[in-house]
Amino acid sequence: MVDFHARHGGRAGGFPLVQSALWIYIAAEGRYPVFRFFEGLVDPYIPYEEADQPPTKLFPFLREYARPFRRVFWLTGIASVVIAAVEVWLIFYLGRLVDTLSANRVSEFWVRNGTELILVAIFILTFRPLLHIFQVALLNNAILPNFGTLVRWRAHRHVLRQSVGWFEDDFAGRIANRIMQTPPAAGEVVFQLFDAITFAIAYLIGAAFLLAEADVRLMVPMLMWLLPYLILLRWVVRKIGSASEVASNARSAVTGRVVDSYTNIHAVKMFAHHNQELGYAKEAIEEARRTFQIEMRYYTIMDIALMLLNGFLIVGVTGWAIKLWIDGSASVGVVAAASTLALRLNAMSGWVMWAFTNFFRQLGVVAEGMKTIAQPVTLLDGNDAKPLVLSHGVVEIRDVSHHYGRDTGGLDHINLTMKAGEKVGLVGQSGAGKSTLVKLLLRFYDVEQGDILIDDQSIAGVTQDSLRRAIGMVQQDSSLLHRSVRENILYGNPTATDPEVIAAAKKAEAHDFILGLEDSEGNKGYDARVGERGVKLSGGQRQRITLARVMLKDAPILLLDEATSALDSEAEAIIQKTLYGMMEGKTVIAIAHRLSTIAQMDRIIVMERGRVIEDGTHDGLLALGGQYAKFWARQSGGFLGQL
Repeated sequence: MVDFHARHGGRAGGFPLVQSALWIYIAAEGRYPVFRFFEGLVDPYIPYEEADQPPTKLFPFLREYARPFRRVFWLTGIASVVIAAVEVWLIFYLGRLVDTLSANRVSEFWVRNGTELILVAIFILTFRPLLHIFQVALLNNAILPNFGTLVRWRAHRHVLRQSVGWFEDDFAGRIANRIMQTPPAAGEVVFQLFDAITFAIAYLIGAAFLLAEADVRLMVPMLMWLLPYLILLRWVVRKIGSASEVASNARSAVTGRVVDSYTNIHAVKMFAHHNQELGYAKEAIEEARRTFQIEMRYYTIMDIALMLLNGFLIVGVTGWAIKLWIDGSASVGVVAAASTLALRLNAMSGWVMWAFTNFFRQLGVVAEGMKTIAQPVTLLDGNDAKPLVLSHGVVEIRDVSHHYGRDTGGLDHINLTMKAGEKVGLVGQSGAGKSTLVKLLLRFYDVEQGDILIDDQSIAGVTQDSLRRAIGMVQQDSSLLHRSVRENILYGNPTATDPEVIAAAKKAEAHDFILGLEDSEGNKGYDARVGERGVKLSGGQRQRITLARVMLKDAPILLLDEATSALDSEAEAIIQKTLYGMMEGKTVIAIAHRLSTIAQMDRIIVMERGRVIEDGTHDGLLALGGQYAKFWARQSGGFLGQL
């Protein structure tokens, strides 16, 4: 972020004393409605039409986010231009004042010019600070907090709409970093545009008019300075813009690797890979340092070149003005105004170039963030998608093939029908396609061939939310949200009451251990936080809370993916009874390696290499003497042996 000096130090010496005192007083009295007025000019959460395909070009992308701010942007831009005009006029008036002092005797000066001086003083003490306050309030209170919030809110909404597969292809840390760094960068782009760039352009035009008004020849040294200044600016902007995007991408890679280590800290410690993780992070950190070094080299070149150019500006404009005075073509006031203007341009030139480079630097950050934020949402509800209407819970899988865009793996021409209320077990070695089948049923991916129907409704033609509300799932990886136990269980049904939450926890054999929980902040029982992904709990405790969440959801279709794998034998026996009770009246699909957990199912389906090779009851498959019978015979400790 830009520091205060960089934000405000470039303009005509900063705020005058009275203006600063007034602004500080208003800021200290934050309850005053003036803040609420400016802060309420734009609602960052204003309803908008979500785009499945956001603009992929930088400026159309920013323009889309800026739509609610159009009126405020116009006001801010106009205020910047007026402020620049006022600052140039003050330099013009300084020259006029010097000429007036030179042309009048002391005894006559006040009589002739007193009224004018009083009016100018009133203007400087009232209108000028009020104009600054108006523009600063628009920038600092109406635009910056709301624009960054709007970008972050809409970006987060867009990313949450992405499919599970999209998230599986990237680092969660890198995605989060881009969501966090893009809004402040976009805010800086807007800030520099109105606080520096608009002001600087207006000031430069005003300075040219001022010099031309005094003597058109004074524009010669200014134009001789301006041309190489613009060439330098163009070179720096091009170099820093591209270097900044590379550096920003490198910083995101660092975040992704660091967060990956933190998220999997148990594995890091368990395998004693502390040094390996340091080396993995160091590669990215060193790359970030290298790219940042390149970026900063351009800033150094800019500063050196600017110092040389500004020396020419001061000597050229001031020296030329003195020559005109010697020749009798200019007054002392013209020399004073020209010299003051040259010194102001000298002071501003570094600020302006820094503002331009920072503007394009932040554009580079936004461009890097767009690699995540502007990606299209590919897994969509159809235009005529309707909510799923569940009448019985019949699941049909018709000639489904899905290989994740590859030639092998996944599913190959699967045809299955699960009757309403039927309990079906899925068995097969790793890679047989069981998890793929479940993901397709939840529509985490669109099937590449075939169709899946629930009660004669294709899941591709219903809304994703209604489909997933109709399905409860307990996964083998029972990760939880970093929130309280109550909030985690309520995720199954946010409208449930506390007694219903407790009843679900009791059914899942979780109530007793929940009452004994306490987190580092002193929250106890159902209010205790469980840590990221539930790391503060044991695997069995996490699984029981997950079961309680699904029980509270009470969905008519139930998917179980090794639902009791994290439980000990005694707890599993108790939970199995609860699960069988919960299955009543539901269509159930259960994946299991521990065959004893599905032996009582109505049907057992055996999969191999993406195909169904056996389908029947437990006793029937044993009598068949096929793959299931081999699994049963070779099972050791409840797990499938390898063939």
